[in-house]
Amino acid sequence: MNTTELRQKDVAGLQTEVKELQKAHFGLRMQKATQQLTNLSTLRSTRRAIARAKTILAETILKQEAKK
Repeated sequence: MNTTELRQKDVAGLQTEVKELQKAHFGLRMQKATQQLTNLSTLRSTRRAIARAKTILAETILKQEAKK
């Protein structure tokens, strides 16, 4: 997901996005463990997508707290 798309979501939407990405990453790790995963670069991209979503989530939470 693109950063502009992530920035348009609210906190709840970002949290669900992080959870979905973590589930996808877990599935990829299990495929790797059972030697079913052929494209290992997907692990890296999902890991980075999780980090991107968590960073934007933290930023939005800080912005909301600063407004209060």
